[in-house]
Amino acid sequence: MKSGSRRKSFRVFYTHYCDKLLFFLSFKKPPSLGLYFARLKTETVLSIKQTHPPCLSGNEVISVNMKTTLVFRLSVVALTLFLLGTEVVANPIAFIKARTVCLECEEIVNPTRLNQAIHQAANYLLRMCDEKGKFVYRINLNPKVKPKPKYNMLRHAGTMYALAMYEQRYPNAKTRDTLARAAQFLKKTIAPIPGKDDLLAVWSYPEITGRKAPVQAKLGGTGLGLVALLSLEKIKPGTTPLEDLRKMGRFIVFMQKGNGSFYSKYIPSRGGKNDRWTSLFYPGEAALGLLMLYEKDPLPIWAQVATHALTYLARIRAGKFSVEADHWALLATTKWLHLNKKPFLDIQIRQHAVQISESMLATQAQFPINSINYGSFVTDGRTTPTATRLEGLLAALSFLSTENSLLRKRITSAVVQGLSFLLRAQIRSGKYAGGMPRAIRPLPSKHPRFKKSFNRRATEVRVDYVQHALSAMIQFEQMFY
Repeated sequence: MKSGSRRKSFRVFYTHYCDKLLFFLSFKKPPSLGLYFARLKTETVLSIKQTHPPCLSGNEVISVNMKTTLVFRLSVVALTLFLLGTEVVANPIAFIKARTVCLECEEIVNPTRLNQAIHQAANYLLRMCDEKGKFVYRINLNPKVKPKPKYNMLRHAGTMYALAMYEQRYPNAKTRDTLARAAQFLKKTIAPIPGKDDLLAVWSYPEITGRKAPVQAKLGGTGLGLVALLSLEKIKPGTTPLEDLRKMGRFIVFMQKGNGSFYSKYIPSRGGKNDRWTSLFYPGEAALGLLMLYEKDPLPIWAQVATHALTYLARIRAGKFSVEADHWALLATTKWLHLNKKPFLDIQIRQHAVQISESMLATQAQFPINSINYGSFVTDGRTTPTATRLEGLLAALSFLSTENSLLRKRITSAVVQGLSFLLRAQIRSGKYAGGMPRAIRPLPSKHPRFKKSFNRRATEVRVDYVQHALSAMIQFEQMFY
């Protein structure tokens, strides 16, 4: 067998090994430790050598040599635990199970490949930012497809947020310069609400967005605008005057309704506050922006409005099995718990986070382990739905308590699979190295979601596809490595 020509998922291998390990530990006195050790090694190595498709690249899964090494390592652990017994390890089976997730992270998500992917994604975004601070919004790997000249300020701000995460982890002058330019471009769209000079919003101007819609200020635009500018403040304090940040915060306060929900848009030509269309993500984006503002400028109003927003979302979703995959609410919840000034609301907001996490896990698409889509959260192989869910689940993982140990394990298993999917999807070489396509591949004609329009866009790379993947990868690396 050629080296690296045949590979098998670590999950299948570990399950095979773990079954034998648990069987072994079930004996009070094994008939022959040496015999069992030899039999365990032989059967496991034979299972590795079985024919199977090379569905995953060697950078994402453990090699045969690594597996053989792991057999010896885990076998020693098994024998040691058995010999020590309950006098040293009260529950050796639980002890082994508790380490399953850690082994998956070490062996399936190669830390070197992950780190390379992070740098490639960040460098893609850095290359795509022009001298004026505007990003190349989207390209298509298929030269026959010409992207429309559109732009979105929310995604511009979100890209700044991801690059600021990257800068904080890997400081670099080029990243700081890019963020400074991007901030200047963002500030060109920040202006007062007509007749209310104490309120600033991020505006969507047709000459920038390329759309025919009327001039409007989106709640999420100002929320993410705050997130982006406050992220830059942590890197270079004083980039944005505090009073401007406060005025942006006041706009979000102005847009909140009495029950904690929000108007999604402010459209002057249509009378101002407008909720004919409601966004799933704007409330979480607004809450996160306000909580980051509160972190810098601890005025009670910022935390109060953010709390009102999160508790509103918790109330309207209470009791539902399936809820929106609201990753921004999970990110905001992480910040809220860090700054928590209202312990009596802690249970409600935590339960809401558990509910979102459970719903994300319950609706994750299921693929065979040899499928290129294995780990994707959606059936059509789009990358951003997986990346955003990973952002939310990794945020939840940072604050879920030991009481949620089973959920924590399920989340970790899901994010390991999801990360391996994103690593397979990322463009590894060429002009657009580090980019993230809309989908891991075009759909075959027999796929239930097949459409020619889907396949035209499957090869599209847009800044938010890269941004969300970069954010998820950085979160994963921070948590596990």
